[in-house]
Amino acid sequence: MKLMSFRDASGRDGWGVVEGDKVADLTASAPTLRAALAAGRPITVPAAARRLGLAGLTYLPPIPDPDKIICVGLNYLTHIREGGREPPAMPTIFTRWANTQVGHGQPMIRPKVSPTFDYEGELAFVIGKRCRHVSEAEAMSVVAGYSCYNDGSIREWQRHSTQFTPGKNVPATGAFGPFLVTPDDVGDITRSSLVTRLNGQEVQRATIDDLVFGVARLVAYCSGFTVLEPGDVVITGTTGGVGAYHKPPLWMKPGDTVEVEISGVGTLTNPIADET
Repeated sequence: MKLMSFRDASGRDGWGVVEGDKVADLTASAPTLRAALAAGRPITVPAAARRLGLAGLTYLPPIPDPDKIICVGLNYLTHIREGGREPPAMPTIFTRWANTQVGHGQPMIRPKVSPTFDYEGELAFVIGKRCRHVSEAEAMSVVAGYSCYNDGSIREWQRHSTQFTPGKNVPATGAFGPFLVTPDDVGDITRSSLVTRLNGQEVQRATIDDLVFGVARLVAYCSGFTVLEPGDVVITGTTGGVGAYHKPPLWMKPGDTVEVEISGVGTLTNPIADET
């Protein structure tokens, strides 16, 4: 099942189940996709549900209003090695704020404060049940689905200190979507490939099994230090090939288009624009 959040032509926000080139609008059953997950009931599509054409909708982040966005840094061996580091003993955790996200097709904004705007193609997963102290063996039972993420980074600000927060929370720098795809549709996520393209040129490629800390381990670890809520987003880290390590650096700039594709999950596409 593919789930999405959207804004229709009248400016009304909603969510629903994707059916080909349409979406079955389920907003009447729950105000948001996050609320639908929190209700704990199976998501079903009534025959009478209104169908809307995808072409007439604005894509919102699949979860526009998460309680938490938990980001994992230094989690692909290829990215760790290109930076000359050693694999961490424990996940490297930082956070992103919900108001820094944009949906599929929406511009990612290069800010006035710095031109060092880097791409980071990533796998995101969303929590489906409130949980704490989840074992790795039980972890997949609380995963509602997978999506694509571009965890855009302002490298100059990220490197102001050992804390990544300033470089990861500039408005409109995190792209999320286009859909939330349920695990039964994806299958074994470790077999999926992650590819990032800048203006059609491949700049990152890995398989998800290159993660140092996989989905189950991250659920177990994160649920050990916080209560995970339905709709919480966990962004699992990027692979090698980020723009900062190109010579010269390959920063995103206005007029560029960046794509993050995960096999079985979808392709997230965003143009790049300057802050006005």
